Amino acid sequence: MLVVGLTGSIASGKSVVSKTLKELGLPIIDADLIARKMVKPGEVGYQEIVDHFGKGILNPDQTINRRRLAKIIFSASKERERLNFILHPRIVEESKRRMRDFKERGERIVILDAALLVEAGELSLADKLIVVTVSPKIQVKRLVQRDHLTEREAKKRIATQMSLSEKVKLADYVIDNSGPVRKTIKRTKGIYDQLCLTITDKEE
Repeated sequence: MLVVGLTGSIASGKSVVSKTLKELGLPIIDADLIARKMVKPGEVGYQEIVDHFGKGILNPDQTINRRRLAKIIFSASKERERLNFILHPRIVEESKRRMRDFKERGERIVILDAALLVEAGELSLADKLIVVTVSPKIQVKRLVQRDHLTEREAKKRIATQMSLSEKVKLADYVIDNSGPVRKTIKRTKGIYDQLCLTITDKEE
């Protein structure tokens, strides 16, 4: 089974690529969805986060307010590191479990969709790496619009992650998402074809 890492940076448009690959029939292990499940009330990760960050991050229904938590972790590196310390090991463990399940089911290619795959030091989980890039100007613009941030806040959040130029150096495939969505989808489909050829060559 070929495990393909899919990463980028905040507001780079990775979700478009992930959605396209899913529509093409590839199973997706989405690290963000795993994390969201782990921070639901009743989960161990939830309690650790509330114990550390306080009840001020909670909504009236006791769910975690992601915007409030994001404001804290993007304002202090130590707080961001603490959140990662709580979540990353569990996300990796669950991702590996799902990989085993997909392998047992006979899947040939699996996509590991993880924004912090490189930063978390888990690149070894993937056999190939797709990096989604975008121009800095467009990245800031999209983040401002998506999360209702000021330009300064957007740039600060982008700066907390490894630069896209550094990630590109590690990539097997690069998708520039600065242009129209149709171009991104076309490039994604081209990479899908290459991945299918790769797995076929390995099996022969």
